[in-house]
Amino acid sequence: MELSLPLPDLPAPNPSLRLRARGSATAPAGRFEPYARVWDHDGWDIAEDEKLLRTEVSIERPRSVITRNQSPDVPFERSLNPYRGCEHGCAYCFARPSHGYLGLSAGLDFETRIVARPDAAEVLERELRRKAYTVAPLAIGTNTDPYQPLEARMGIMRRVLQVLSDFNHPLMLTTRGATVLRDLDLLSDMAGRGLLQVGISLTTLDATLARKMEPRAPAPQTRIRMIRDLARAGIPVRVMAAPMIPGLTDHELEAILTEARRAGARAAAIIPLRMPNEVAALFADWLRRELPGRADKVLKAVAAMRGGQLNDPRFGSRMQGEGVEADLLHRRFEVSCRRLGLDRRMPELDCRRFSPPPAAGDQLSLF
Repeated sequence: MELSLPLPDLPAPNPSLRLRARGSATAPAGRFEPYARVWDHDGWDIAEDEKLLRTEVSIERPRSVITRNQSPDVPFERSLNPYRGCEHGCAYCFARPSHGYLGLSAGLDFETRIVARPDAAEVLERELRRKAYTVAPLAIGTNTDPYQPLEARMGIMRRVLQVLSDFNHPLMLTTRGATVLRDLDLLSDMAGRGLLQVGISLTTLDATLARKMEPRAPAPQTRIRMIRDLARAGIPVRVMAAPMIPGLTDHELEAILTEARRAGARAAAIIPLRMPNEVAALFADWLRRELPGRADKVLKAVAAMRGGQLNDPRFGSRMQGEGVEADLLHRRFEVSCRRLGLDRRMPELDCRRFSPPPAAGDQLSLF
């Protein structure tokens, strides 16, 4: 199948930068920016010292941290992101275009210029104490990973968890970061009160491919261990076989589900690869750099599930895909889930327990 939308040319990589474990090789201008920077040879054959590109962290102090969502494609109406950008650097990440709202690139900027919200827990507590607040499950990890490498030293997610636990607030958590195991004590306690569901994203079992495609994310076997440790702690775990990349990882679907079930996963979910806005060109560039012999096959397989395009943003289709290939993928998923017992619903989250704890200086009740 021919692609109906040509991919834009990406700027050449900065020759003075040395990249280590990055999913992108370039930093195209954000889609809202009026100007772009292009690197070109100046004609002088003078060697320049390469500079290792390191992660930069900036601080944001938001007035609100709860984001309201109205999409019919997602099972939550509100979410929270402790970080903007993600150092995991997954080449296919659908969240990359969100950096455009900061005037930054969806390419290297997304994975090297991270915005942290160290006051997220305090702001969240203020929002939960408002008299007008009505409880509903809060989703974390729906855009960027709350347990990306930076969390190990900043501890923002740990403090957010403590607030949610103190308020008996239900949480839907999605991650692929191994630092989640640091918080087993809080997570296990919340799960015991019916306040928690956890989804672990597992895209491939091929460690070599994962190292290239998800350069700073935990290895596949580490994620299997995460599922096992969370499940042993009594936490309901869903394996997220997402994204499934046709022509690259979709042949692993049954193996991924089997390994996750053996580790203790209770349920499963699947999303075929989607590449909104800048992601299509960035992922195509990654394919041609890392897997040149398979790039065209993968892109055509993606297009076969998206009506000849690399992305379909329509509600109802963007998370599912369409056509024979998409239908077959979902059918394989359904059959495997039934066979493995992963077709069960996750336990319902308990919203009835929600109760703001006494604030400092409050008069305590005698009853």
